[in-house]
Amino acid sequence: MTVDTIHDKHDPLHPQLPYRIADSVNRAMGDVQLQQFVNAATTARDRGRVETCRDAFAERYDAVRRHAGDIKQHTLDHLDIYVEQFIDSATTAGAQVHCAASAEEARHIGIEIAKANECKLCVKSKSMVTEEIDLVSALEDSGIKTLETDLGEFIIQLDNDAPSHIVMPMIHKDRRSVARAFERELKTKYTEDPQQLTQIAREYMRHKFAQADLGISGANFLIADTGDVVLCTNEGNGGLTVSTPRLHIVYVGIEKIIPRLDHLPVFLKLLARSATSQPITVYTTILTGPKRELEIDGPKHMHIILLDNGRTDILRTDAREMLRCIRCGACLNACPVYRKVGGGHAYGAVYSGPIGAVITPLMKGLHNYPDLPHVSSLCGACFEACPVHIDIPRQLINLRRDMVTNRTMPLSGRLAYKLWAIVLKRPLLYRLASRIMALILRRMAQSNDSGWINKGPGPLGAWTAERDFPAPPSNSFRDWWNRHTGGQER
Repeated sequence: MTVDTIHDKHDPLHPQLPYRIADSVNRAMGDVQLQQFVNAATTARDRGRVETCRDAFAERYDAVRRHAGDIKQHTLDHLDIYVEQFIDSATTAGAQVHCAASAEEARHIGIEIAKANECKLCVKSKSMVTEEIDLVSALEDSGIKTLETDLGEFIIQLDNDAPSHIVMPMIHKDRRSVARAFERELKTKYTEDPQQLTQIAREYMRHKFAQADLGISGANFLIADTGDVVLCTNEGNGGLTVSTPRLHIVYVGIEKIIPRLDHLPVFLKLLARSATSQPITVYTTILTGPKRELEIDGPKHMHIILLDNGRTDILRTDAREMLRCIRCGACLNACPVYRKVGGGHAYGAVYSGPIGAVITPLMKGLHNYPDLPHVSSLCGACFEACPVHIDIPRQLINLRRDMVTNRTMPLSGRLAYKLWAIVLKRPLLYRLASRIMALILRRMAQSNDSGWINKGPGPLGAWTAERDFPAPPSNSFRDWWNRHTGGQER
């Protein structure tokens, strides 16, 4: 397979640091088609989540997600114990477990294992962790041909692009772009028929599965007391990836551990409904070590690479709940900001949306991603959607606090907020400032025939660049209140 670079040199997952989101947002806001794709897909998924969770749990939904969150929180509170237990259990089952402190170490371990087993062709199922450590590029550079076998990831790979959503990687594309990619890279006849496109990919991949000597996957959950690796997929590629090659390598973050197998059902019930509006994923595969002597299929060798890469830094008390995340993508689908910025590429990292706005600064440094904590309206839709009850809005506020405390925010911003705080704490000063600002804005609106402000001063200019701003009324709410109540509080 040859991969031609058909996009510009902007790499959404490896931006120059510190990352500034403005350029990406401006590009996305001007792309009507992208806006339509992202809005339609996320709105449909979010609506489906609400309906399926309501049908399944009714008024018990909040209790169920609190229960799931409590299980994860307990595991994180005692993560050292459960990591050791998982390593012992998985080793007893025949797997070899490795611990990687960084992305570089994780890549090195996997490549050394592949080289030791003389692997030449790798088939890979969808995994956010492998995206996080940029594994495919490292494998290719080491001479190991690697094929993404998830249909969406496969198309992304053909286009030399990057995923735009945790669950739906090609949310920013349509079938016409898929048809062009297949015609260009696979030399097939141009067709926009979804069934034919799927069949083309299937036939291409089948040959690769038969030839591959290395299979790489992620994991949705790790079971501490049994050493099981749980993989939830909706395409048959996952099962083929972990069963047909002679070597299987699992890349997984340490936060994916849960204590016992009987904890798994609650997460399976929540994961699929939150991610894709299904009662359960089509394939739920539980892997316990490599194949046994009498088993027909499965790898001869199984290696599990447990990745830290900044996760232990997030274990601090005020941020620990972020590691509950089961990567369902529900917060992305519910977020109005994610829709408007054109999907995940705007966030400049693998993890996007509300969860990415917190996880990325925590893992990669707030000074490297100072814009992300502000890519939210704090409406709370993400908290309401989260199946493990993560209070993302509170975490965003904590990061904004840290920006001020650590002086990550520019001096101009800190001074503006300090001045704003002074005004808010003094009612007389607040009323005076409000009247002056309202007077100025009304004068600006009067200069336009529409009576609206179409070019605002200072920070208001960012608003009026996209939409007009209404002029404040001549009588404020406070004036109305005083007239009707005599100024008395109720």
